[in-house]
Order: sequence, then structure tokens, then C-alpha cells
Amino acid sequence: MFDIVLLRSFIAVADCGGFTRAAQRLHLTQSAISAHIRRLESDAGHRLLERTTRSVSLTPAGTRLAGYARTILALHDDARASLGVGRRVSGMVLVGLSEEMVKAPIIDCLRRFSAAHPDVEISLKVGLTGELLALLQSGGLDIVLGSRCGDEERGELLWSEPLIWARGPVALTIEDAGTPIPLAVFSDQCPYRAAAIAALARAGRQWRIVCQSPSAGGLITAVNGGLGITPVTRSTALAAGLQEEPTLPPLPQAQSILTSTAKPKRPVALLLAQLRQCASRAAL
Repeated sequence: MFDIVLLRSFIAVADCGGFTRAAQRLHLTQSAISAHIRRLESDAGHRLLERTTRSVSLTPAGTRLAGYARTILALHDDARASLGVGRRVSGMVLVGLSEEMVKAPIIDCLRRFSAAHPDVEISLKVGLTGELLALLQSGGLDIVLGSRCGDEERGELLWSEPLIWARGPVALTIEDAGTPIPLAVFSDQCPYRAAAIAALARAGRQWRIVCQSPSAGGLITAVNGGLGITPVTRSTALAAGLQEEPTLPPLPQAQSILTSTAKPKRPVALLLAQLRQCASRAAL
């Protein structure tokens, strides 16, 4: 049987992409994390991590173990909570979700957590990632599930998928390099908007904003009506019946992230663990 402490350090390294951040998350020294990984690799009989001077990644054996480890840790924490091990969990957890993170697996995860911890009150806010991260920084939120693009480092990576240009069924005349691209976008605090404008600028293409909406529904309606083109994840485009526009400059991967306060309270830490477990189902 694998040691829970070792598994927790292993998952922290996998999620954080390195030993330093893992040590900060678990409030341990970097040498302690390294010792935990060596012991776990010895117990598993496999090398679990590929280490370079710049990054840490999972080996094939590490990838297989990570799936089991997340389940083991979630079951361990749930069992302790359901049996009342330790002090009773109570309080409020302020959660922020960007619109693309409002998925059935995430909402179901919040519901199940509330059922398992009736003395914990969850307050949910849906908004743009930039706005939510600002609230997190000021203490207005405890947890944020949002998005990022390109080489940004904020947040813990949960999954990634292609960011594409999407249009409605009405064809738009955009082949002429001198024709500005009509964009339907969120506000300035949306990472997809910034990534789209940067890609067009690198390609020397002009652009103009024809629609700006605070909601995904507003953008999808505008795009379906032929008003413009929007940068969205491929899964969002498929769900909305939008068509991919392959003639425009390529966009970076859209990355879904999880982040929280530096020293989360116990109910926050418990919900974080459960959200990580739910992330794989939300990515499908």
C-alpha cells in the first residue's frame, strides 16, 4: 500500500510542475518533497518523474500512478470527513468560475461537497477569469477555476484544449489581407481576447471589435447571426454549433486552471482536493 503522505507530495509536484511550488503548497521544504518522491519511486519500482533543469514531467509509469493517486487521496479525505475524523468542518467557501468552467461535472462536484459537508456554505460567482483573479487577490474569493493562454504561469493547470476561430453559418469575407477581421469578444479581462488580438497583430492582420459581451450567450448569438468571428475553445464551438475558421492565424492552447488563496482554510483545502478529482471528467 502506498503512503498517503508520499502520494500527496507526488501529486503536488505533478500539478505544480516542480518541487519548489509543490513544497510551497504543502508547506514543506523542497528537500522533504524530494525525499518523498525518492521513497515513492522505490516503493513503486519505477521512475515516476522526468527532471530537467527547467521542468518536471510525468513518466508513463508516473502518469498511470497519478490517476490512481488522485482517487486514493480523494477517497482518503472523503472517508475522514464522513467519519468525522478531526474537527468538524464548517465555514464558507467563496468559489469563482469562468463561464467555460460552468460544466456539469464541476457543478455536480460542488453539490456533492455540500452534501458531504452540510456545515460548509458555498457561495458561487460566475465571471471573467481576470475579474475573478482580482477578487481572489483582494480576498473576495477563496478558489478560482478559470482559463489562461500561451505562456502564462498563473494557476495550476487542469487540462488544455485548442483555442480556435469560430463563425456562424453565414460566410464572412475575410480572405483579403486588407480587410479588418470583425471580432466578437469578451471584455479586456478575457485571455482569449488578448490571445486573438496578439495572433492577428503578429500576422499583420487588421481587426475591429463589432461585438463586446459580458456573456458567452451574447457572443454566440452575435456570431451565429454573422456579425463576426470569436476566439473560443473547440468544445465550446462544437456545443454551440459554430464552425471553425481555419484561414486565420493559429491561436495558442486554451488552458483551464485552478488557483486558491496562499494558505487555504480547511474547508477550502478539502474542496480543492475534490475539484482536482472532478477536473478529468470536466475535460471530457
